[in-house]
Formats: sequence, structure tokens, C-alpha cells
Amino acid sequence: MSHLPQQIEEHLETYTAGPALLRESVRGLTAEQVRTPAPLGRWSPLEVVCHIADFELIYADRMKRVVAEERPTLLNGDPDLFAAKLAYGQRDLEEELAVIESVRRQVARFLRTLDATAFEREAIHSTDGPISLTTLLKRMAGHIPHHVEFIHQKRQNAGQC
Repeated sequence: MSHLPQQIEEHLETYTAGPALLRESVRGLTAEQVRTPAPLGRWSPLEVVCHIADFELIYADRMKRVVAEERPTLLNGDPDLFAAKLAYGQRDLEEELAVIESVRRQVARFLRTLDATAFEREAIHSTDGPISLTTLLKRMAGHIPHHVEFIHQKRQNAGQC
């Protein structure tokens, strides 16, 4: 039985299930489909995966800093700047998926070593103000499901349900 409250366990379960959900959402897409942007300036599936991979690294750092430091400052990151400047269209889908899987596996293992009070620790986010470890985990737990919806919509629009 877990030593963590049920809500945190649920966030951890969703967090650890995310990479498989993401991998399944892009399974069977051709290289061309993976790189084709959605209408209205939305990101391609590859760009979505690159965004997730980049922010996995950022949030892993944030969660570790909340535990290790006293009320660290967390700087905001602009996803559109990342997408524009970090070669999302030239990156490798499998490599990005592997980064996401590895980071989540390592962070989840670390988070499960903590006691419940650690999840109450806070940082100061540059735009959001005080933010707890629980809130950071909840955001990341919902990050992949949120973006998988865009990939599913693209598949449906292309007739690939």
C-alpha cells in the first residue's frame, strides 16, 4: 500500500501512463503524416511530441528544484518560441519519445520516494506565483493527454481513426 495520499497516487499513475498514451497516438502514422502541420497553424504530431519532450525536461528540473531548494524561482517558458527556434521539424520522433519515457520513468521513481509533506513544498513561478509540487505533478500528468487530443483530431481529419 502506498504511503502517499490517493490524489497524488492518481496523478502519479496518470503521469507514468502518459508516454504509452503518446506513443499509441502516433503509432501507424507515416513519416509524412508525422511532419504535416495541422490546419490553422497547429503543430504537426512531431512538433507536438517535441514540445512535450522539451517541457518534460523543464518540469523534471522544476519538480526536483521544489524538493531540493527552498522556494526556488521557476521561469516561464514560451512553447511557441521553443517550437520556432529548436528545430522541431528536423527532430527524430523515436528519439523524442524515448526522452519522454526516460524522464518520466526517472522522475516518477524519485517522486515515489517522497513523503506526503514534500508535495506541499512550493516554488515561485515567474508568472503564476506560488506553485506546489502537487500542482506541478498535476500539470504534467495532464500534459500528454491534453496534447494527444490534438493528434487524435488530426488523425480523424485525415480519416485515420
